[in-house]
Amino acid sequence: VTGNRQSRAARQANVDVRQVRSQAMRIWPAGLVSTVERIGEASVLAGALLGVMFRPTRWLGPMLREAERQAGDALLLVMTLAALGGALVAQQTGYQFQGTLPPWVVGSIVAASVITEMAPLCAGFAFVGVVGTRIAAEVATMQVTNQIEALQVIGRDPVEYLVAPRVLAAAFIAPVLMCFALVAAMLAGWFTALFTTRATSIDFWFGVRHYMHDFPMFYPLIKGFVSGAAITFAACLAGLSTQGGSAGVGLSVRRAVVWMIATIIFVDTALVPLLKVVGT
Repeated sequence: VTGNRQSRAARQANVDVRQVRSQAMRIWPAGLVSTVERIGEASVLAGALLGVMFRPTRWLGPMLREAERQAGDALLLVMTLAALGGALVAQQTGYQFQGTLPPWVVGSIVAASVITEMAPLCAGFAFVGVVGTRIAAEVATMQVTNQIEALQVIGRDPVEYLVAPRVLAAAFIAPVLMCFALVAAMLAGWFTALFTTRATSIDFWFGVRHYMHDFPMFYPLIKGFVSGAAITFAACLAGLSTQGGSAGVGLSVRRAVVWMIATIIFVDTALVPLLKVVGT
């Protein structure tokens, strides 16, 4: 009975929302109305997610299973892209500074570029491609096939059942994946520098040690934590807002990819002041 009441209330709320939206679009541009809607949906979802975090017994088990799945899906691609990124930075460093600076500077530049930017970006893009798109497609399919409404009918909270395990699993597993990405990128940068620059192994690792400080080692882990949670949150948000059939699923996945890529760049930009303040 409670589930039926909740379902009727949800349908009535949807009707009210559509009426308000129709009235708003007569006054304001459609793009502005859609943006305001998305901000409101994100705020409501974030509030609901914070609410269920105080009930860990309900999402802890699914979160651990989801974390294992995310790690297995993304690990190989994360390390591959990070290794390519490290090799790219080493080659560009050798090309730009060959003959003008001491050889050990190559190690410092590669370490600074890989640790603060290249490895986190490569890991984030890999996470979007493997994990984010899968979550968006799963949630969108459940939305258009009325599985989420069915959860509400039987008294299950979709945020607690679907969103929280995925977002919290990503926040937990993304820093772990970031560690593997850093190792792959630094090793690839080292091998590439040996063949494309005048730096020896001693020069390279001396430069790496010269750059190393306490906070920069934790900086990519912070990026991984924030980006992982933000990527999966955007994927869930896009999936929950799906309308229509299979075409709607496709549009939601495309929208999710755009949001997730924008989220990576935004997080990367927003955390730079933290590196400047704490890392210096």
